[in-house]
Amino acid sequence: MANFEQLGIRPEWCEILKHQGITVPTPVQERSIPVLLGGNDIIAEAQTGTGKTLAFLLPIIQKINVSDRSPQALIIAPTRELALQITEEAKKLTANDDKLHVLAVYGGQDVEKQLRKLENGTQIVIGTPGRLLDHLRRGTLKLDNVRKLVLDEADQMLHMGFLDEVETLIKALPYKRQTMLFSATMPKGVRHLGKNYMKDPVDVKVSSQSVIPIKQIRQQVLECTDRGKLNALRGMIDTYRPYLAIIFCRTKRRASKLNAELREAGYMSDELHGDLSQAKRENVMKAFRDAKLQLLVATDVAARGLDVEGVTHVFNYDIPHDAESYIHRIGRTGRAGGKGLAVTFAAQHDKPELARIEQGIGQKLSRIIWTSEGPVESTGAARRTVHSLGEEERSGGRSAGTGSARRGSGRGDRAEGGRGRGSRGESGRSGGRRDERGGSRGSARSGGGGASQGQGGRGENGRSGGRNGGGRSSDSRGGAGRSDARGGSGRGAGQGSRGDSRGGRSGGRRGR
Repeated sequence: MANFEQLGIRPEWCEILKHQGITVPTPVQERSIPVLLGGNDIIAEAQTGTGKTLAFLLPIIQKINVSDRSPQALIIAPTRELALQITEEAKKLTANDDKLHVLAVYGGQDVEKQLRKLENGTQIVIGTPGRLLDHLRRGTLKLDNVRKLVLDEADQMLHMGFLDEVETLIKALPYKRQTMLFSATMPKGVRHLGKNYMKDPVDVKVSSQSVIPIKQIRQQVLECTDRGKLNALRGMIDTYRPYLAIIFCRTKRRASKLNAELREAGYMSDELHGDLSQAKRENVMKAFRDAKLQLLVATDVAARGLDVEGVTHVFNYDIPHDAESYIHRIGRTGRAGGKGLAVTFAAQHDKPELARIEQGIGQKLSRIIWTSEGPVESTGAARRTVHSLGEEERSGGRSAGTGSARRGSGRGDRAEGGRGRGSRGESGRSGGRRDERGGSRGSARSGGGGASQGQGGRGENGRSGGRNGGGRSSDSRGGAGRSDARGGSGRGAGQGSRGDSRGGRSGGRRGR
């Protein structure tokens, strides 16, 4: 594999990349950069998270004439979040060059501030279609000298109905220019755009197999009812204890309602959708990136193109519309070699859409159901509990403690209970709000672990340590006698420690 210098990037830019820890090009960068440095148009099909931002930024920056302060490159993105993300990457590259100027132009921001920056001159303009068109009509954005055009996430612009605005912007650009179209998928509308406004574009396609690392992301379908979906989600969060998780909803109203319900239940969550002010959106994303939030409830549009390190779980609370949306969603986790878990909630009426998704990705997803004992496999000859499935994914985002305990959030079941939610300590309580509300099974409900005594076998095959805390009694000879079973210090640590009962032995069942 070639390095960046071998691809044609100048040593000074390679040095900046090296300081950022970037030394090896991704497949889309390796295939796109030489094409773009050669001045060709390109249609690149690549998912978010593949490094496509640098694939077009590096050739653009290298070709900028720093002595000319007029806009020379225009990058169009479908959402404010993606525009800001591209801007941040560009500013990292140009931080040491005071002659190179980058400006983000998007709705929700002070127009006067944008006007002043445009008047002062900027070579690279990155923005959303609506606000760019607004400046164009005002006469405050001059596109006469633009020689580089990027359409990023073109399929999403089509989905959001932005193609008319995009075409208006393209028609205002000089005929002689280099056009770069990057898209996760290539629907007819996007192909039509390329055919009409590009000159002999080079096709670059990064296969979805290399984009979504299947080995890194465990994919499941949780079969449930609409009525039971919220309880199932809470149970899955409690079971898997994500470091950072994104929960996808189809509508803004749905996302807002779910976030309110999660916050009321004591979870560290917030929402991200189009109804929020730009300041609020930026604050939410900063809190999530800084791990001050555990859960981000988002719509597809708002979360499009987000690249946040440490996302261990994706929950599709509402099933995606199609396979492309599904791929975009689950691609938020399992990044940079980390483990990830993607769980899609599906009711009976979601089966046709689920079938289309499985057909689109060429994979049959494993089924689980939510029970009083946690997630259980719903396929195969014998159902078994799948509590242990969450441990690998959690380890990716947790190096010094479990979930929120690492962040010192004060949620008692994690802060005091160590790894296991059932470890109540000598007082029999872990003190967290979640425990008091019964949200942490194995502590408030059952007292699994710690000094949980007197919960011996309840008759034949009785439970010795509560629903999660200890092993099931495999021998009923102990009757109702006192049990000192501690049940292990938590689900992830193994729940099968054997406890001695005065009247008999309570054999734990390991690794539920």
